[in-house]
Amino acid sequence: MVEADARIRLYEPSDDKLVKFSIGKASMEGLAVANQSACFHPFTLSAWVALSCIMIQLLDWWPKPEYGLLGYLPPLPAFGCWGAVMLYLIDWFNRPQFEDASMDLLRRPDVADIAKHYQRSPSSGFFILEYSGKFVGLIAIDASKDSQSQDTLMDKKKLSSSLPAKKSQGTSSVATIRHFYIDEPYRKAGIQEDLLAHAVQHAFKADSAVKEIKATTTSLIAYSQKCIRDAGFALEKPLGKLGVYGWKLDLVVLRRAYWEKQAAGTVL
Repeated sequence: MVEADARIRLYEPSDDKLVKFSIGKASMEGLAVANQSACFHPFTLSAWVALSCIMIQLLDWWPKPEYGLLGYLPPLPAFGCWGAVMLYLIDWFNRPQFEDASMDLLRRPDVADIAKHYQRSPSSGFFILEYSGKFVGLIAIDASKDSQSQDTLMDKKKLSSSLPAKKSQGTSSVATIRHFYIDEPYRKAGIQEDLLAHAVQHAFKADSAVKEIKATTTSLIAYSQKCIRDAGFALEKPLGKLGVYGWKLDLVVLRRAYWEKQAAGTVL
């Protein structure tokens, strides 16, 4: 019997469709969590109950015990109606932000030509995690000279007249984790920790020019936030908020000095 094994390998052109689908899926995953969290938020529940009670009062749908069990059913349509309305409104307010973020990721230059973009620096890399030959997850770390750029392809086209056509080669002092995703069934095993550790080690060891690695996290994607924080990344600054209830978006950083202490086992 052959035992299943996991391996981390570099991106190949044949992975293109699956990788782009996973990048979009990872970005939209926060929408489902935001909608679910918003539905159970105390303010949402309070508004739902209050509006339902107002409707019941206006239509005189209060329970009528004299009709037995059926007498307790009249209020239910009011709760059902306002429940559907609340769900719709929450998604209506949340969705545009997440869809815009997803489209922004897919339009960025690194996604347009993954192989070429992540070959511009020895510390860059787009890694695929497989288990028994099946795709499990991915991580992309960009240490190129423009690793801090957030320009989309649309921005690049607008600036094409003033920017050189050829992208610069070399390594920046700051590397950026641009994409990080693990399929849901494998998250409980903590396999994302191995993938992140591999990418971080690659970035720091391939070129000593890299002094720190940055990433963006949010509590809406709890598994990746926990993994990144557990790896030693510290909060650098808040970047903004997402969703109707303003879930925080943070920029975190891992500095080479701290990583080297971790590797040496001297961090308490």
